[in-house]
Amino acid sequence: MSDGTVTTTDLDVRLEKHRVELTGYCYRMLGSSFEAEDAVQDTLVRAWRSYDKFEGRSSMRSWLYRIATNVCLDMLTAGNKRARPMDLTDSTPLAQAALTPRPDNTWLEPMPDNRVLPTPSDPAEAAVAKESVRLAFMAALQQLPAKQRAVLILREVLQWKASEVAELLDTTVASVNSALQRARATLAERDGAAVEGAVSDPLDEEQQKLLERYVAAFEGYDMTALTALLHEDAVMTMPPFDLWLSGPEDITGFMTTLGAPCANSHLVPVEVNGLPGFAQYKPDPEKGGYTPWAVQVLEISDGRITGFHCFLDTQRWFPLFGLPLHLEADGDEVEQRA
Repeated sequence: MSDGTVTTTDLDVRLEKHRVELTGYCYRMLGSSFEAEDAVQDTLVRAWRSYDKFEGRSSMRSWLYRIATNVCLDMLTAGNKRARPMDLTDSTPLAQAALTPRPDNTWLEPMPDNRVLPTPSDPAEAAVAKESVRLAFMAALQQLPAKQRAVLILREVLQWKASEVAELLDTTVASVNSALQRARATLAERDGAAVEGAVSDPLDEEQQKLLERYVAAFEGYDMTALTALLHEDAVMTMPPFDLWLSGPEDITGFMTTLGAPCANSHLVPVEVNGLPGFAQYKPDPEKGGYTPWAVQVLEISDGRITGFHCFLDTQRWFPLFGLPLHLEADGDEVEQRA
């Protein structure tokens, strides 16, 4: 039963300790970094206001997940399914490349690892958690009906029992098992939903060296070196534009034409969606130093880069990742300026 002697401060602390895992859950449900954080804030406010009705028949964690699920299901009633460019259009040959933006709510959004991945003591749990926020898996999740999505995340990612999920969703175990079976079948039909499993956790020595070579090639804008690092089926995306390119020739061709202003960029490592990533700053001709250009998320398989995803809305993404909106170059040193 709820303890009437719990102080406001105690309750705030108890609720707050669930923020990261709840954000991870809402992010998987919604596909949006900012909507996930809004959903968690709404969840914690609802929990705080109704705590006196919490009777303790389940754990506080289960109770919070029930509230968070209802918040997410309400937010998903509009039916919007966030996607990657390759989920919406065919790849564009370089000769026809055009930068056509779509509204923000079209796109699957990137998320810093530290906002969605708690630090479990079990390395196997940590690996599953990382795999479950990678872009391809997240994109596959968005294709599921909302309740199937919730069932799959609770059962497969968070390892809840079918009976616990049934209680949370006010349904039967048979219904949960059926939803899980349908969700698994949908994911199995999607090519590439598990490709990113090739990224080890932590990165192995070969993958670390690949990233070092990538940084050297990108910062030096050495297209020959970059071509050697790209898989023959590598894809490049640039939300909010719906353009996506396939193959090293078109990718490097784009980088030396429409993407030419990115030459001499500086890359800062970030941990994003359980994958290697970089904040890209390109030279700022007006202020000097460097200005934000993209959060890059890289997918790796068989010793090559298979995905090169650039999220360009820097006014949203860089603050989310705690990154400065300007870098000053002083000789060979790059310093952050508040």
